[in-house]
Amino acid sequence: MTLHARLTEDIHNGPKGPKVAALFDLDQTLLAGFSATAFFRERLLSGRMAPREIVESLAGALSFGLGRTGFSGLMAASTAAYRGLAESVLEEIGQEVFEKHLATQIYPESRALVHAHQEMGHTVAIVSSATPYQAEPLARDMRIEHVLCTRLEVEDGVFTGRVLHPTCWGEGKAIAARNLAAQHDLDLDQSYFYTDSHEDLPLLDCVGLPRPLNPNRQLAQIGRERRWLVRRFHSRGTPSAGDLLRTALVYGSLLPSVWAGAAAGLVSGSRREATNVSGSVWGDLATSLAGVDLRVEGEHHLWSHRPAVFIFNHQSALDSVLILKMLRRDLTAVGKQEIRRNPIFGPLFSAAGVVFIDRHDRAKAIDALKPAIDALREGLSLVIAPEGTRSATPRLGKFKKGAFHMAMQAGVPVVPIVFRNVLDALPKDGLVVRPATIEAVVLPPIDTSSWTVEGLDGEIAAIRSRYLDVLDDDA
Repeated sequence: MTLHARLTEDIHNGPKGPKVAALFDLDQTLLAGFSATAFFRERLLSGRMAPREIVESLAGALSFGLGRTGFSGLMAASTAAYRGLAESVLEEIGQEVFEKHLATQIYPESRALVHAHQEMGHTVAIVSSATPYQAEPLARDMRIEHVLCTRLEVEDGVFTGRVLHPTCWGEGKAIAARNLAAQHDLDLDQSYFYTDSHEDLPLLDCVGLPRPLNPNRQLAQIGRERRWLVRRFHSRGTPSAGDLLRTALVYGSLLPSVWAGAAAGLVSGSRREATNVSGSVWGDLATSLAGVDLRVEGEHHLWSHRPAVFIFNHQSALDSVLILKMLRRDLTAVGKQEIRRNPIFGPLFSAAGVVFIDRHDRAKAIDALKPAIDALREGLSLVIAPEGTRSATPRLGKFKKGAFHMAMQAGVPVVPIVFRNVLDALPKDGLVVRPATIEAVVLPPIDTSSWTVEGLDGEIAAIRSRYLDVLDDDA
């Protein structure tokens, strides 16, 4: 399965090797929105900005917007208040802003472009007017080695309040790219630059393969005139009316699914049949109405060994719908205690026999899992996310031991389900579901009959390694 194959076709058909550079602007190119806005908002709402800094920053932005000052003047006005502040403070805020806001704004298509260039051995860099505190957390997440950006002067770990020149804006981006090329023997004539803004023309003119991405009006016109390859992405940013309608239908389809299950339960006299019908109907309806095309590799492994403990990498609230569509019947799950308090899903999950655990109380969590082990022994399969919580990025988290302990105690196999890109359709903490093709890989069942408590860490590490292989991740 190859998502975004057409998007990356010209990259894979082009030259290989580290002499080719793939340069990416940050805002509106790698991610929807503006990192500076998220950074400013986080510092403002958290009370970490003095009134004077707020006034100076807004005045600088207004002056820049009206064309009264250049970008260097804007940065000088914005950063003067940092004088005397430890650089580590902005590094911490930058990581916090990325995890809370920016990680979910990264375009899946831009991730695919970066990954394609990395596969080809290209030298990948972010070239942005942003500061390193906005750009470097994203670069670390996407395994981008080089960050060319606007730097602030630091002495002994403390900001002086001055900006280092030239700033990485306009011609400054071209200067930064030429310096990188000189340092690493890059061939800019064979290199790519992705950006949304006409203000980056100096660097667009430096490379042999300019790539306008989500271009503003001026760059779109220039791209048409010069016959550049222009692309636009709609997987992030402001949702369309169609996205909102589809999302409403996804949530609205829950009620008729429950009615269908209730009718089946009344006719059959079986609570389990009611749960089976409700879950499978909602899984089918919700994915269809959302425009989600679920493609499953190894689907036969879902049925070859039941009961089983099905584990999956937890990326999105949409995971539960996909699991219902794939597994369909005779299953229960383990969920966090907070879900029980949800006025809609709490009662429904309770009726389906979901086991709720308090993640903050290990002793209580272990006791709470006993009904799940009993359910396995009685023939029901169990679904659980061993990471325990959703991630804002596709990176795989650490696995907790609960799922594996239960499989070992019940004497049932573990069946790993690897979701590659559920975040494309619904990011963490998102509400609007967008159309997407989602890939899932079901690995062969893993026999637990020979497992021991002493060897459990090794078994878990081996399973997690298989996830990393499928995800092409070295985390």
